Parts: sequence; structure tokens; C-alpha cells
Amino acid sequence: MYKDIATPVRTKEILNQYGFSFKKSLGQNFIIDPNILRNIVSYANLSEESGAIEIGPGIGALTEHLARNCKKVVAFEIDGRLLPVLEDTLSSYSNVKVIHSDILKADVAKVIEEEMQGIKDIMVVANLPYYVTTPILMKLLHDRLPIRGLVVMMQKEVADRITAKPGTKNYGSLSIAVQYYATAEVVMTVPKTIFMPQPNVDSAVIRLTMRNMPPIQVIDEDFLFIVARASFAQRRKTILNNLQSGLPSGKEKKQQIVDALNQCGIEPTRRGETLTIEEYGKLSDALLPHFR
Repeated sequence: MYKDIATPVRTKEILNQYGFSFKKSLGQNFIIDPNILRNIVSYANLSEESGAIEIGPGIGALTEHLARNCKKVVAFEIDGRLLPVLEDTLSSYSNVKVIHSDILKADVAKVIEEEMQGIKDIMVVANLPYYVTTPILMKLLHDRLPIRGLVVMMQKEVADRITAKPGTKNYGSLSIAVQYYATAEVVMTVPKTIFMPQPNVDSAVIRLTMRNMPPIQVIDEDFLFIVARASFAQRRKTILNNLQSGLPSGKEKKQQIVDALNQCGIEPTRRGETLTIEEYGKLSDALLPHFR
């Protein structure tokens, strides 16, 4: 019978045994509820032939649940103090590889190639450090890794922004950037009480399923995201005003921006949150010749 790491008693035992203290700067909040972990893993739909990539395994609470449900787990841990802890807590799982690395600096594609040979179905499953959730997500999506998707815990507010639809208050450039690469859904919200230490914010788990093709074809992906970010710079301003102040030399190019908006059938008085991703695609293509 397995003895779960993720219980308050066992977690405290491990922390005391190693004299471990949480580093706020690394956003360390360990999950202490095995049922939550089982649910997270179930949303990833793993099989005995799947591979899992984890970011920030901590003391191995989620890692062991992944190891029980798939062929291979590769976990990236930035905190060197946790390496001996993980070596101990995960000693009975021969299918886990822990890499001491900052995920934002790691060549994840190369690691997958080396560590996941012969594994066709790969998911990222993680309790993400909240202070770097967005950079991690954007790196993993932008790198176009050979993965089926991601099931990740994050701050609920960020989850709501990622999954937001046009015309809602949470919809923004992050919604567009993530939904360009993947379909996004909140699969679970979780209380603060399942963490040690407890964070100050509510949390949610989202599932991202990678798209075979983006929902729109654009000439320049990076410029699409630049236009989207500029459009939401100040939410109360019109799309025209935001593009003027948010794009390089936009103030001098007001007429070109107006022409591009008209060309796309977008009223210059609309606000950024009312535009669909399709409209942003058309707009970025129309603006591109003027901002190359």
C-alpha cells in the first residue's frame, strides 16, 4: 500500500527531517491533499504509455501520483535543497527523472527527445509557481513542444483570464496568446486549505489541449501578440487610442491605424476586449506593412 506524501502529517515529517524552510521568492506552496492530486492526474488522461513533464515537484507529492499512472516522469526543480528530498521520497519509483534546472532556461524539447524516447503521448502536469505562471506557460506554448497538452494549477485569477471569451472583463492579451496555441478550460477550483503554506489567493486547475493548427493564419505571429498587448494597454481606452500609444511610433501613424481598422471592418471606437481572435488576426496583418 502506498503511503502518500501529500498529507499534512507526512509533509511535516519530511520538512522536519530535512530542516526545509519555504522560500517565498520561489513561490513554494505544497499540496497536502491526495484527492486533489488524484483529480489533477485524472484530468490529464494518462495511460501506461504516456509521459509527464512536471515543473516544481517540491517534495514529490504530485510526482508520485504521476509515476503511478504513466510510463515516465521528468520533473524540473529549481531549488537544489529539494534534490536530496526527492531522491528519498521518490526512491521507490524507477520511472522518475528529476532535473535540477530553471524551466525558463531549460531546453525542454531536447530533454523530451533524450528522456521520452518512444513515448508518443506527453502531457505537462504541474502545480506552477504563481509568480512565474505566465512566462512558463508562454515558453512551453511558444516552443511548440511535442505535447498533447497541459493540466496545471495556478492562481484562479490567471486561470480566468486565460480561459476568458471576448466581451468579458477577464478577456485580454493573455487569453488571445494562450488560445492561439490551445483550447483552454478550467477543470477544477481548489481552496487555499489544501496548500502548505496557504497562499493568499484562490487557485484553479486549467487544461490546455494543443491545437494541430492555430485558429487563424497570420503573416507574423509575434506581431499578432504585440498588437494584442497594445490593444489592452488601458482597458477603458478605444482600440485606436491604445494602438496609437502602444505600437512603436503609433502616434505618428494614426492615419495608417485608422485605415487598417477600417479595412478590417473594425470601428476605431471599439475597445480591445470586444475583438475576437479572428479580428486580431486580420488587424495584425493589415497593420504589419506600416510597422515592419
